[in-house]
Amino acid sequence: MNSSGEDKNKTVGGLLFVGCLFLGIGIGMYLEDVKIGTMIGLGVGFLVMAATRLKSDK
Repeated sequence: MNSSGEDKNKTVGGLLFVGCLFLGIGIGMYLEDVKIGTMIGLGVGFLVMAATRLKSDK
């Protein structure tokens, strides 16, 4: 894959990471435990970002 395609996939992975983080924070605020929501959002975000980058390597 060319470098512009790789950059696009990294950008999408980063946006998905941030989206998962904010989703986790929002759920944590709703459930009145922002710390737990943030940690779950970070974990899911890292997994989604890694999956996006692994898929782009193939």
